[in-house]
Amino acid sequence: MNTLRNLHVLGADGRLLATSVAVVTGITYNFLPFMALPLYVSLEQIDGRLIEAAQDLYASKWKAFLRVTLPLSLPGVVGGTLLTFIPAAGDFINAQLLGSPKQHMIGNVIQSKFLELTDYPAAASMSFVLMAAIVIMVLLYVRSVGTEELTG
Repeated sequence: MNTLRNLHVLGADGRLLATSVAVVTGITYNFLPFMALPLYVSLEQIDGRLIEAAQDLYASKWKAFLRVTLPLSLPGVVGGTLLTFIPAAGDFINAQLLGSPKQHMIGNVIQSKFLELTDYPAAASMSFVLMAAIVIMVLLYVRSVGTEELTG
């Protein structure tokens, strides 16, 4: 139990609730299907003969994965990461229910500006900045991965 406290998995009181680990675990639990389903569809479409041919040409399983499976499953990886990153960036419920008031995520800050502080201009500008940052990061990500189907 002390080792878990030293690793900051458990809080000082020995509880898991109201820790960063609880928030990350909750977000992972909520958004894992949004990553798994596009990956499954992408991996299911790969022809098994391609991987078999790579292994017949003396590639190890690791090299066959890196040179055949990963590039062919890249559209699923891109789709899954976009489907998980975009909603997780504005998620405030997980941090509110599983975290403590000391833990701030951008969604919690925007929500408190709207509902508690009624600072509508600041909340609206923070929402717009978050949306613009997400759009810029998505465009950079899609271009760096090289999926021409998504960028046109």
